[in-house]
Amino acid sequence: MDIASPPTSKCITYWKRKVKSEYMRLRQLKRLQANMGAKALYVANFAKVQEKTQILNEEWKKLRVQPVQPMKPCTIESIFPGFANQNMLMRSLNTVALVPIMYSWSPLQQNFMVEDETVLCNIPYMGDEVKEEDETFIEELINNYDGKVHGEEEMIPGSVLISDAVFLELVDALNQYSDDEEEGHNDTSDGKQDDSKEDLPVTRKRKRHAMEGNKKNSKKQFPNDMIFSAIASMFPENGVPDDMKERYRELTEMSDPNALPPQCTPNIDGPNAKSVQREQSLHSFHTLFCRRCFKYDCFLHHNSSTQVYNYQPCDHPDRPCDSTCPCIMTQNFCEKFCQCSPDCKSTLLSPSSTKVVAFECQNRFPGCRCKTQCNTKQCPCYLAVRECDPDLCLTCGASEHWDCKVVSCKNCSIQRGLKKHLLLAPSDVAGWGTFIKESVQKNEFISEYCGELISQDEADRRGKVYDKYMSSFLFNLNNVVMVNGDHRIGIFAKRAIQAGEELFFDYRYSQADALKYVGIERETDVF
Repeated sequence: MDIASPPTSKCITYWKRKVKSEYMRLRQLKRLQANMGAKALYVANFAKVQEKTQILNEEWKKLRVQPVQPMKPCTIESIFPGFANQNMLMRSLNTVALVPIMYSWSPLQQNFMVEDETVLCNIPYMGDEVKEEDETFIEELINNYDGKVHGEEEMIPGSVLISDAVFLELVDALNQYSDDEEEGHNDTSDGKQDDSKEDLPVTRKRKRHAMEGNKKNSKKQFPNDMIFSAIASMFPENGVPDDMKERYRELTEMSDPNALPPQCTPNIDGPNAKSVQREQSLHSFHTLFCRRCFKYDCFLHHNSSTQVYNYQPCDHPDRPCDSTCPCIMTQNFCEKFCQCSPDCKSTLLSPSSTKVVAFECQNRFPGCRCKTQCNTKQCPCYLAVRECDPDLCLTCGASEHWDCKVVSCKNCSIQRGLKKHLLLAPSDVAGWGTFIKESVQKNEFISEYCGELISQDEADRRGKVYDKYMSSFLFNLNNVVMVNGDHRIGIFAKRAIQAGEELFFDYRYSQADALKYVGIERETDVF
């Protein structure tokens, strides 16, 4: 029985040197490819601009543009000797109002649950004056992300997190070096010339058979363990050799076009279709289908969340909702997602007899039984700052006429999306503003405030940048509306608003925050 001898120090040094050289080569190749790609995009974009400019020039030739009337003659003197002065008529152009600065934005129709950004996407530009006043801000910002910046790679190996693409290319490049080359290098360095000469024909023959085998077999040989050990020693932050080996195995399986992800079946319309059971073919559908909003792979209700308090419906069918119920412990109502039904029955077994006990959950929110519009505090849902649930409120009209925007219940506007038509235009106060196209009455729903649902840690990291920009998107709410088990932000009219008016809402800043962010009033008072 042959026992593998432990690798020598020279062997490890050899592979470390190979890892360093191949990694530097791949980095240079990636940088060159990125530069070539940027150059190609620039050339393509420049060609599109030139084409569009040519089209506009042809259209402008057909227009009769009124020339600007000359105002007064002027003389242009040249500072170079030998050039005569030029006399021409000066034409003054009217002042054009500047368009307000606009940050990039995307219109959203629903909220999105996003993961925490543990890597800083880019270092924000604060201006030269801000940088001179506070030179430590960038350092503190990078420290909040544990020194991780997107696209930044350190020159010193050992402090680099290798991406999957670079890791796969690095292992494949190192796998091209055969073990025979390594052994021949070690034997030559030890001065054993005779042994190397005797093994040379065998080595060449072995290499020839290996090359022929690689041509016949499309599946390449799995890399040697020494390769993963050398990579782990040079880049310890990427894990131990066993983790790298498993990572390489997963990446190679994913790159195989015929390989399927775990717990997946081939396409039923493809050439590799298989006859499987119904549960197996619908496994991904049952896993990704959301039971709360009835959407496939929704962006709001993930299986895992980074929120501080995650919603967990109670599930204790053998006992009523008492002080041990998670809903009562968190001071929440039992929702329709909970397993405690209003007419729940429990079977109690004892040594003498079997007893069936029926009890009713007193903590479950029952909904309303209104016959009117549900816009006063007489409605239990309106009083509890909840929208009428179509599964619970069956008499107010919240569960009817889903294909019609005219419903009797006025407490279901957010879930139905009954928003008003809004317009974007330069604000009368500062920047851009939102104007309403139609008139609305008091307490009428205008629109929903949609955005990203982030954790408290992510809000703290983003808040540091907002403080430097003197602009914040964080605000406090006066009411938290519950809509079918989710917290939604609705904007309602505080008074009757006429068509064409600009809309404002109170951020409910404290006195300190108001002095920090609201600068328009201060500038007005000064000037």
